Amino acid sequence: MVNVWETVMDAMKSMTVQDKDQPLHVGEVMACWIYLAGLELAKVSVQAGLNTTEDDELKAILEEDMKLGISQRKQLHDFMIKEGITLPPAPEDMPISDSNSIPLGVKLTDDVIANELSLKIISLIMKAAGAATESIRTDVGLLFVQFQAEKLAYATRLKHLMRKRGWIKVPPFYVPTGSQQP
Repeated sequence: MVNVWETVMDAMKSMTVQDKDQPLHVGEVMACWIYLAGLELAKVSVQAGLNTTEDDELKAILEEDMKLGISQRKQLHDFMIKEGITLPPAPEDMPISDSNSIPLGVKLTDDVIANELSLKIISLIMKAAGAATESIRTDVGLLFVQFQAEKLAYATRLKHLMRKRGWIKVPPFYVPTGSQQP
């Protein structure tokens, strides 16, 4: 059985090891590149959502994601520049527009905006978790642990809003054969 205390102590010891002078391995470079590319794409979706929705709570959650994205993009951008990693191409910012001027066949519903955002957040959380576990360098691993923790905290608030509004998509419940229905 895993001793949690020993595991925490080992993790703390590994954080004190200075390995920033070691070069990044290809997996760490790829993780940085893909995560930054995901943040750049998510930014455009959030901007489109802000242009589309008239729901104040959804706007607030989208603005919160925008602030978190700006922070994470800056940290990762600066890290990648310092390490000499080529940056992924970033799409142009969306111009601010009036939600009433968007044609109905193009305008996304609040439900779609929230669920699309949720999928992007899930994707980035999973990428950060994978990058953290695959990193050899402590600074890279800690950067992705931080990103994952920030996205998890944000995702909790998004999920609360989605449940409140009935936007959350729940798969069918699994009831094994022979068991009583709930």
